[in-house]
Amino acid sequence: MSDTLVILFLFGFGYFLMALVLFLGQDRMVYSPSKKIVQVPSDIKLPYREVEFQADDGLQLYGWMVGEEEFKDVVLFFHGNAGNISHNLNFLSLFYRLGLKTFIFDYRGYGQSQGTPSEEGTYLDGAAAWDYLIKTERIPCDRVIFYGHSLGGAVAAHLAARVKPRALMLEATFTSAPDLGKSMFPFFPVRMICRFQYNTKALLPGITIPVLVIHSPNDEMIPYRHGEILYKAANEPKQFLKIFGCHNDGFINCAELYIEGLQSFLSKY
Repeated sequence: MSDTLVILFLFGFGYFLMALVLFLGQDRMVYSPSKKIVQVPSDIKLPYREVEFQADDGLQLYGWMVGEEEFKDVVLFFHGNAGNISHNLNFLSLFYRLGLKTFIFDYRGYGQSQGTPSEEGTYLDGAAAWDYLIKTERIPCDRVIFYGHSLGGAVAAHLAARVKPRALMLEATFTSAPDLGKSMFPFFPVRMICRFQYNTKALLPGITIPVLVIHSPNDEMIPYRHGEILYKAANEPKQFLKIFGCHNDGFINCAELYIEGLQSFLSKY
């Protein structure tokens, strides 16, 4: 065998192995849960209570209701793919400052919630959180605002296409899992081997509530064009809030701009 053929064989074999790793390791790339609760809202002087509720398939889920009891509007918070609810206290503080309660929950396999994460599982968990708010807490639908960060935006959009809250806010959210995978691994057939969909873009045309898309050009994980495409796909009424900073700290780096943008959106809708 010539040296050229050996090189081609080794290259092809290496390419095949990498593609196999991508295929088999998708769950670890999509989900990065942590079981340890590192902080609770009272550590930053936020009032809260623990909440336990059940998904339709019987798994016990865990979350927090944060804010003053007299706050009327509630943010149903869908966090991203890493950590758990205790890694999102800055968001809770922000919504508290805006006079909003926040119901933040962990998907299955995260924090104190039972089970193992999956795409269908996250959808079931989001639906269970909604049912808890509407049926147990008796919060009117038009008092609930969906907020999804990153992966959580895809879960929030999936639910918003099936129920009708007051509004939907998507921050640093991708158009779909295959789209994001293709941008991360452009030399591999990601669309063929991707086992996840999380197709936010496809869901938006069927969502009729007001939509706010928040994205930063400096986002190192979800390219800015994903936010632009999502905004274009959404129905009116809609707004786009351009922020600055990295994937997980944009709201910290431009706090006043962020708050003004949310206030403007919520005051209109």
